[in-house]
Amino acid sequence: MRVVIVGATGNIGTSVIEALAGDAQVDEIVGVARRIPADERPGVRWEHADVRTDDLESLFHGADVVVHLAWLFQPSHQPLTTWRANVGGTERVLRAVAAAQVPALVYASSVGAYSPCDDDRRVPESWPTDGWPAAGYMREKAYVERLLDRFEAEYPDRRVVRMRPAFSFRREAASEQRRLFLGPLLPNRLVRPGMMPILLLPRGLRFQAVHSRDVGKAYALAVTTEARGPFNLAAEPVVDRAALGAALGARTVEIPPMLVRTALATGWHARLVPASPDLFDAMLHLPLMDTGRARAELGWQPRFSSEEAIHHMLGGLRSGAGSDTPPLDPHAGGPLRIHEFTTGMGSREDAALRV
Repeated sequence: MRVVIVGATGNIGTSVIEALAGDAQVDEIVGVARRIPADERPGVRWEHADVRTDDLESLFHGADVVVHLAWLFQPSHQPLTTWRANVGGTERVLRAVAAAQVPALVYASSVGAYSPCDDDRRVPESWPTDGWPAAGYMREKAYVERLLDRFEAEYPDRRVVRMRPAFSFRREAASEQRRLFLGPLLPNRLVRPGMMPILLLPRGLRFQAVHSRDVGKAYALAVTTEARGPFNLAAEPVVDRAALGAALGARTVEIPPMLVRTALATGWHARLVPASPDLFDAMLHLPLMDTGRARAELGWQPRFSSEEAIHHMLGGLRSGAGSDTPPLDPHAGGPLRIHEFTTGMGSREDAALRV
């Protein structure tokens, strides 16, 4: 089996490669990325390509499965840039999959594609995927769901899998996630247990999390089986105020969400933080997902709890952990995180390219 992974160098891409590398069914892994790692990875052949501009069809010829993970999170201040990469880039991937006659596509959707839900019911994969339109990430994920609907209607013979994971954490991705969402002003030492005696959290905050390696395993199962359709991926328990307080050794105090949003909006407009206030709004309205289908049909069982995934990520933040691919490089921000400051934190595409 020949597997082509588009966006193979990030948090999930490296986890998928790890999961597939030891599978006897997989003969060749082709990793496609804008920035190829300097070090070789056993069993992986690297190809340089940008989904917005480069030829993809030739890379896909002879593939049994294409895994599409490429996604541009920043610059959040340039929504047309992320739209062209994420929506336009996915359109090009789908056209290339069709033209190269690839039998199967596994796509990285997200809990962010789902429409809001303000109670704690567990929603199945049939829950509407209209996202939170004000937030670019959710808007783009929802639109790509419509592209996949059209693709499946036009090519019913192709096997299409849509993975919808919760927040995905692991130690090696901590530095990348800090750069993309928290910015350079967060001191690593601040996330040591006990450093913050009081943790202020917006009222109603709760979300699901999963370890990135467990997500990688779910992708590997989707690649090597005849699975099709959408799959929710999350570990237990739901992460709430108590869990976050325990992880940081802090007493938690609830505050009105508008206070947090106002502070975040001020920082985002001042180019001090990369995450937009609309993303915060969307996060407060994410549904909780029912993962029964992934467990029953894929045979997927997460090894790590959500609390372990968060502990691994916090440990990575404290130590400045990373990996040997360009997106996961812990030094991508430059000395004293200078590149993160000079690129405007979500204002320019070269900030995204650096991280």
